[in-house]
Amino acid sequence: MAVVESVLARVPQPLRAVLVKHRELLKFAVVGGTTFVVDNGIWYLLKLTILATKPTTAKAIAIMIAVVVSYVLNREWSFRTRGGRERAHEAALFFLVSGVAIVINLIPLYLSRYVFDLEVPHVSRFVQEVADFATGSVIGMLLAMAFRFWGFRRWVFPDELGRKRRDAPAEAEAPR
Repeated sequence: MAVVESVLARVPQPLRAVLVKHRELLKFAVVGGTTFVVDNGIWYLLKLTILATKPTTAKAIAIMIAVVVSYVLNREWSFRTRGGRERAHEAALFFLVSGVAIVINLIPLYLSRYVFDLEVPHVSRFVQEVADFATGSVIGMLLAMAFRFWGFRRWVFPDELGRKRRDAPAEAEAPR
């Protein structure tokens, strides 16, 4: 029994039906949570060490590494029954959509730092860090996540291709 099925088996029936219906979105959210940890871990490591004066650059590097992790997890788990394109074409589309999402993610952080001057010496270090987290890791990430989910389903892993990448068990059945 897969991890998702064993977790769903412990969920009350009314909620289980909703989760099964939106299983793909649930998996996408788990991948997003994982890449959120990767992104922020790398961002703060870079931002508090070698890229202390360049938080937007540090965030861009962290997001790019998280995007690679996201591709592997989304392709092999979240959207494994979708798509059907050749891997190189699919990867190119994935990274194109993710590139646009990186820009979307960086806009709030850039505005916070360089338009609203929420950085030392204009504000305290604490205010700067809270503003960075709120704009770079919450607002920017939520905007980029919505765009990615839509873009991945629409262009990268579409159902319209008519063939499944793998012969996967029927995902619509709820565990008993």
